[in-house]
Amino acid sequence: MEAVDYEGLPETTAVSTHMMAGAAAGIMEHCVMYPLDCVKTRMQILVPDPRANYRNIADAFYRIVRQEGILRTVRGIDVMACGAGPAHAMYFACYEKMKSILCRAGRSNHLAHGVAGSCATVLHDAVMNPAEVIKQRMQVFGSPYRNWIHCYQAIYAREGPAAFYRSYGTQLSMNIPFQSLHFVIYEFSQDLLNGERHYNPKTHIVSGGLAGAVAAAATTPLDVCKTLLNTQERCAHVMKSSAISGFVEAFRTVYRFRGARGFFSGVSARVLYQMPSTAISWSVYEFFKAYITKQKSPTNGDFGNKIS
Repeated sequence: MEAVDYEGLPETTAVSTHMMAGAAAGIMEHCVMYPLDCVKTRMQILVPDPRANYRNIADAFYRIVRQEGILRTVRGIDVMACGAGPAHAMYFACYEKMKSILCRAGRSNHLAHGVAGSCATVLHDAVMNPAEVIKQRMQVFGSPYRNWIHCYQAIYAREGPAAFYRSYGTQLSMNIPFQSLHFVIYEFSQDLLNGERHYNPKTHIVSGGLAGAVAAAATTPLDVCKTLLNTQERCAHVMKSSAISGFVEAFRTVYRFRGARGFFSGVSARVLYQMPSTAISWSVYEFFKAYITKQKSPTNGDFGNKIS
């Protein structure tokens, strides 16, 4: 039986194919791991309320559930789902397109993967940044907002539309190296574990989890700065009455309050969040790629067949 090339998908494949697979992967990734993302945000707060000063991940999750209820761990999940769908749709569609163009041009595979990931990140973050701001404002302890619409209206009224993109530069400076490293490690791991590029859920999960863990640990200092820019903690305004704006100012503020160790606040929660998140994202995305290819293939072969 003739093998089906699912890994690249035919050039005639509509962009909507990648977008549908990407949207499904993004929503699953962010929603399944959302409670741990809430814990990570709480642990990155510079000067936490005494009632929200947690020793570790387990202590944070236990106290949030006990003091505030289980639903507190998923506040803002609706806006995250709304943002993750279109953001990841563009993200994976752009990545696949750029990867095919760069590889066809004769570039090194790993270089092509890194460049393609960087281009995809610019589109992804443009859509995702406002959702991230609203999500993190709702995750912090004592958040006064009734729902994400109330949060959006309050931020817009007090700080204007620029507030939703105050952390965009920092987000890009974090996510471009994150995603470049993430894609390179994922593709390299696939070369080692799944060299013939079969549809193999186990290798997609392992490669995705490894890529996410390494990239997350390496970019935690930038994530801490991003959290400060998004939440605009009151303590950060002691030295400055206006909003904290820009990576340099955020960096100085984190160092002033927490020292060098502050840049790795919540690193364990971030790694534990990203490892299964990226594993879920890649396994769901690769499943949809394989499924769609199988449906369009005249041979309609099994997923386990050789695919490249």
